[in-house]
Amino acid sequence: MAELRTDRLVLRRWRDSDLDPWAAMNADPVVREHSGDLLTREQSDASVARFQAEFDQRGYGWWAVEVQATGEFIGFAGLDDVDDDMPFTGVEIGWRLAHSAWGQGYSTEAALTVLAHGFDTLGLPEILAVTTAANFRSQAVMRRIGMTRDPADDPTAPEGPLRPNVLYRIAPARV
Repeated sequence: MAELRTDRLVLRRWRDSDLDPWAAMNADPVVREHSGDLLTREQSDASVARFQAEFDQRGYGWWAVEVQATGEFIGFAGLDDVDDDMPFTGVEIGWRLAHSAWGQGYSTEAALTVLAHGFDTLGLPEILAVTTAANFRSQAVMRRIGMTRDPADDPTAPEGPLRPNVLYRIAPARV
């Protein structure tokens, strides 16, 4: 698994020391507002085990994100296969940071590095991003990294707070 670095961040393998702050993020209703239900500690720990296994199998996935200067774990960023229940296929970029890390440009910085890795190292022909229509912060990051909304393919979600969704796309030439 490649470690990625930016001027301020390290995207790396998950460590046992990440489990507590990751569980806290997954129990924070502000952080989880556009991601679904809050997770129990067991669900949160299981997600990290799944992230590591998928990364080992595919060669890409969700990196833990830490601040280079302090070593503080602040969330995750990476690539994942689009869920099977979506009306399209491909590889999706995503990120989730602790609320204390919001508003500092970390999501954009991590996402640009993940995009470059996806295109330059993995040779992906396109990268997608999906979020709720109400998640304006993530949509702003998607636009800042050069993605374009594709309203023709906006996916649906089950009735509830995560509906409707929006889809963004980017191809290598745009990075």
